[in-house]
Amino acid sequence: MTQENRVLIFDTTLRDGEQSPGATMSHAEKLEIAQMLDEMGVDIIEAGFPIASEGDFAAVSEIAKQTQNAQICGLARAQFPDIDRCWEAVKHARRPRIHTFIGTSPLHRAIPNLDKDQMAERIHATVTHARNLCDNVQWSPMDATRTEHDYLCRVVEIAIKAGATTINIPDTVGYTAPRESADLIRMLLERVPGADEVIFATHCHNDLGMATANALAAVEAGARQIECTINGLGERAGNTALEEVVMAMRVRHDIMPYDTGIDTTKIIGISRRVAAVSGFPVQYNKAIVGKNAFLHESGIHQDGVLKNVETFEIMRPADIGLNETNIAMGKHSGRAALRAKLRDLGYEVGDNQLKDIFVRFKALADRKKEVYDDDIVALMQDSAANTGDDHIQVKHLRVVCGSDGQSADLTLIVGGEERKVQATGDGPVDACFNAVKQIFPHQARLKLYQVHAVTEGTDAQATVSVRMEEDGRIVNGQAADTDTILASVKAYVGALNHLIMRRAQAGTDGRQISMYSH
Repeated sequence: MTQENRVLIFDTTLRDGEQSPGATMSHAEKLEIAQMLDEMGVDIIEAGFPIASEGDFAAVSEIAKQTQNAQICGLARAQFPDIDRCWEAVKHARRPRIHTFIGTSPLHRAIPNLDKDQMAERIHATVTHARNLCDNVQWSPMDATRTEHDYLCRVVEIAIKAGATTINIPDTVGYTAPRESADLIRMLLERVPGADEVIFATHCHNDLGMATANALAAVEAGARQIECTINGLGERAGNTALEEVVMAMRVRHDIMPYDTGIDTTKIIGISRRVAAVSGFPVQYNKAIVGKNAFLHESGIHQDGVLKNVETFEIMRPADIGLNETNIAMGKHSGRAALRAKLRDLGYEVGDNQLKDIFVRFKALADRKKEVYDDDIVALMQDSAANTGDDHIQVKHLRVVCGSDGQSADLTLIVGGEERKVQATGDGPVDACFNAVKQIFPHQARLKLYQVHAVTEGTDAQATVSVRMEEDGRIVNGQAADTDTILASVKAYVGALNHLIMRRAQAGTDGRQISMYSH
C-alpha cells in the first residue's frame, strides 16, 4: 500500500447519520458505536456537533478521551463560538480534528445574507481561528456541487492558505452525477494553488441513488478521503454507505487500485448494531449487508453456487464477517455453542452479557422447534433495546380477543412501582397501547407501527418497530417475541423509555441548536 493509493475512511454515522429523523442515539450507544468504528479501522470518526447541546458535547468529549486509534472530529459552523466549543470537545483526543463549514452556493449564501466577499472574509477568519487551536482542520463548502466553479476555487484557495489540511467537497443535496463528481475534484486539483498539499475529501448524499458511485468517481479523480456512514444512514435518502465503498474497492481492486485500513470482517456486526440503536432496519436487498445479499432462491443460481460459489457470488459472506456454521441451535444447546454462534454472526459478548442472552435464548428455544440465525440476531437486538434498568418495564400481559371486542390486562413496573390496568380498544394492539397510556399518560403521537416476521412458520418471532413524536422529539422502540402483541407492547414501552431519556437530556441541555449541515 502506498500513500498515493490510500483512501481515508471518515465515518459520520454519529453526526450526519444521527440527523435522520428518529435516529437519535443515547450517550452509551454513541460510545459503543465509536469503539466499534475504531476497532474496525476507521481513520476519522466525526463524533458529533458539540455546540448543538450539552449531550452532544459530552458524547464527543468522552469519545475523544476513549478512542485509541482514529482521529476524532467535531463539526462547527463558521462561527468562533462553534469552533471554540468544538475544540473543547475534541482536544483530549490523541488525534483531534476540527471540521468547520459554511454554505457557498448562491442558495446557501443567502441564508446568512453574505455577499461573496463577506463570505470569503468569514472563511479566512474562521479557518485561521480553527488552525490556531488545532493543527488538523477540515473545511467544507456546503452545497459545493451547486457553487459557481470560479467562486468555489476562490474559497478553497482561501481555506488552504488559512491552514485547512483537508478540503471536503459536499454534494449536500445529492444533486450531482458520477462524471460531474470526478470533474469537480479534478478541476479543483488543477486550478487551486496549493491543492496538492492538502487532502481532498468527498461527502455524497443519496437523493438520486448515486452516492456510492459519486464517491468512487471522486476518488478516481484524486480525492483521498470518503465521508460515509454505516448502512448509508443519514438525512433524507442517506449518505454514502461505508460498506459499499469499502467492498467496491476491495472486490474491484483491478480497476480501483485503492486501499483502506478497514477490517471488513467487522462490517456485519456494526451494521446490525447501528440498525438496532438507530431504529432504522436494513432493507432486505441492501448491498453488502442486506438479509438477501448472499441468498439464492432461483434454481439456476442455487445449482451454480453449489458447483462453484463464484458462479453467482463476487465476494464471500466471511469477507464481511458473516460466517456460515453447521451448529444447530435448540433448547439443548449450551453457552459455548451460543457464544460460538454469536461470534459467527458478528457479535462479541462478555461473560455477563452472555449470561443474560443465554437465559433469553433458552426461553425462546422452549417456544420454538428450531432457533435460526435470524432469531438470534433479533434476540440480540431486543436485548440491547430493552434493558433491565428501564424506567418502565412490562411485567404481565393478558389479551382477550373476540367478536364482541378486545381487551388487555396489563401490569407495568413504573419507577419501581407496580401498576395494573384493564383497557379496551379497536383491536388487540390498540387495547394494549391504550392500557399503557392509562398507566403512563403522555402526549406522544404514534408515527410508525411496523411488524415483520423474523423467520418463517407460525412459531416465528415478530420484530416490532414503533416510532413516536412529542414536541419535536422523535424516538424509536423495538422488540422481538414469538408473541406479536407482547412484542408490540415492549416496543411501545421501549419508545417511551427513550422519550423519558430525551426529556431528561433536553432539561439538562437547556437549549438545542438547530442547524443545517452538508
